[in-house]
Amino acid sequence: MGALDFGLKDAIDILIAAFLLYQIYRLLKGTAAIRILLGMVAIYLLYSLVQLLEMRLLSEILGSFMGAGLIILVIVFQQEIRKFLLVIGSATFSRRQGIRNILKMGATAPTDSLLVDTICQAATALSEEKTGALIVLERRDPLGSFAGTGHALNAKLSRIMLESIFFKNAPLHDGATIIAQNEIIAAGAVLPLSESTDLPSKFGLRHRAAAGISERTDALAITASEENGSLHLFHNGGYEKITPQDLKARILTLMEA
Repeated sequence: MGALDFGLKDAIDILIAAFLLYQIYRLLKGTAAIRILLGMVAIYLLYSLVQLLEMRLLSEILGSFMGAGLIILVIVFQQEIRKFLLVIGSATFSRRQGIRNILKMGATAPTDSLLVDTICQAATALSEEKTGALIVLERRDPLGSFAGTGHALNAKLSRIMLESIFFKNAPLHDGATIIAQNEIIAAGAVLPLSESTDLPSKFGLRHRAAAGISERTDALAITASEENGSLHLFHNGGYEKITPQDLKARILTLMEA
């Protein structure tokens, strides 16, 4: 086979490699880890260059460093590797690329508009009262492991229940309330915090927890600020400030996506 031969297998190989590299970039984007990764890529390119120029001393030094590269990667990127494996395990990886939609896999049940309306009414009331709140809505990815960090409720979803949970003197108001299968399955749950540097510095732990769960799963997270009452909706690692009037329509759109 000639050096310039290029077949379908080579094209597929390049596309898959590019796809994986892009997903790694998305996973690390906005974190300090991306700068570390770029530094390691620069060292690898330098190592390739000194080998090409037959610079023996530098080749020996950089070769020793590259030999321990796998161990260094595991130590430096242990959190990112954990996120990556969690993404693969929860099938979010394929979902974000539309594979589930193409294969018609992992479909969610029709969203109950009345139940979403209940959630929105509670979020609006909490916002008006400037009561801090974090409500997480399960979509395709199961949230059982996160619900296990809180107190199991398995209670019927209602506005009164949600407002009672987040009442300032209530014992469970500090954690996240997780809603799945039209029930409040847990309250006071502890969520992983986002390490993204793209989040505003004014965001506290509640908002970073909302961002964290949206980065690791396809869940929707609604936050109400206790400082100014503003509402934010987090999904797919991003967020948007939203008005009470637009909240219901936006949730229904995302839940059906």
